[in-house]
Amino acid sequence: MQMSGIPFGTTDWSRIEQTEHKGERGVAYWRTRQFGTVRVRMVEYTAGYLADHWCVKGHVVLCIEGELHTELQDGRRLTLRPGMSYQVADNVDAHRSHTEVGAKLFIVD
Repeated sequence: MQMSGIPFGTTDWSRIEQTEHKGERGVAYWRTRQFGTVRVRMVEYTAGYLADHWCVKGHVVLCIEGELHTELQDGRRLTLRPGMSYQVADNVDAHRSHTEVGAKLFIVD
């Protein structure tokens, strides 16, 4: 990720329009800002959410609330709880997430 040409700024996430993204189960609600090639999101997953695809995009993910389970295509599994994060590069480890209780994440990709 190359970050350039982005002036200092703040984001009031409550003022950013929310979009809905259905999973195999449940829904993800995204609030998204785009800064050149860098996408920054506040994402909320409903309880019972399961992604409908394997993702190969790189991310830095910080769990703010709830609990997020991430499964890697090679069988590894990890759990994020508030204050925990993960990072992965583009096209390195395909992954998909689910949550039984819901989760709120801050994601940069």
